[in-house]
Amino acid sequence: MMNDQVSNIKRRNKTDKAVYVLIIAFAILAMVPLFLIIGEVIIKGLPNFNLRLFTEVTPSSMDAMLAKANGDPIPGGILNGITGTLLIVGLAILLTIPIGLFIGIYLAEHQTSKFAKIVSFLTDLMQGIPSIVVGIIAYAWVVKPFGGYSALAGSVALTIMMLPMVVRSTEETLKMLPISLKEAGLSLGSSYTNVVFKVLIPSGFGGIFTGILLAISRVMGETAPLMLTALGASIVNWNIMEPTSAIPLLIWDFYNDPNLVELVWSSSLLLLIVIFLLNWLAKLIARKWKI
Repeated sequence: MMNDQVSNIKRRNKTDKAVYVLIIAFAILAMVPLFLIIGEVIIKGLPNFNLRLFTEVTPSSMDAMLAKANGDPIPGGILNGITGTLLIVGLAILLTIPIGLFIGIYLAEHQTSKFAKIVSFLTDLMQGIPSIVVGIIAYAWVVKPFGGYSALAGSVALTIMMLPMVVRSTEETLKMLPISLKEAGLSLGSSYTNVVFKVLIPSGFGGIFTGILLAISRVMGETAPLMLTALGASIVNWNIMEPTSAIPLLIWDFYNDPNLVELVWSSSLLLLIVIFLLNWLAKLIARKWKI
């Protein structure tokens, strides 16, 4: 009997080690394409990753062709894309945060409500909508009624994509807070509104803000919705009612122009760095403000 138990233990240990090695092998296998892609972007993006990239607008195809013929580096940069991304994403953040917070608070505080269940279902449904469909919706809602492409239309498209993540992160964070926080605030005579905005929201700040950062990084590289809404521009534009460029749009334009294709890599590298920093910041915040 004792020998059988010992043999079973040994067999289980061998099985555990085999499964552990298999998991490690598959994890490494999954990471190989990621490191190959990152390495390719870094190697090809560094030659044009300079100050000019941040301070000059996109060059014309003719200027790039002449520079290549003379053996010179491609003139110009992506300043119009950087400012356009800041404008479109910044406006989307301003639209998303208040709406997402209020919906998330409602869902967390009315979990048994039939209307809340419908809203929750629609939120999950929105997460699965393809980005190109979101672009078509924003085109019909903003571009057509306002009579033209604009940064505002692009922001509306990104807002539709960001909203489900902000709503869900707010809802789940508030659900994880101990009920004693609300009870303590109400017992001290505070109104329900004060308890929500001065007790619950600050207590769940880490989880909520992390969700917002992840939502921003999620839409930062979106191209399809902006092609149908913001369209693009060759100049720096701060008017939200005018066509505006963005880094993803420029990457698509560079890819379709053989004279500017080298700028694809430096633009992609910049976008990769920004998204990496946002995700890293989200990790830091989540670790610091644990519920």
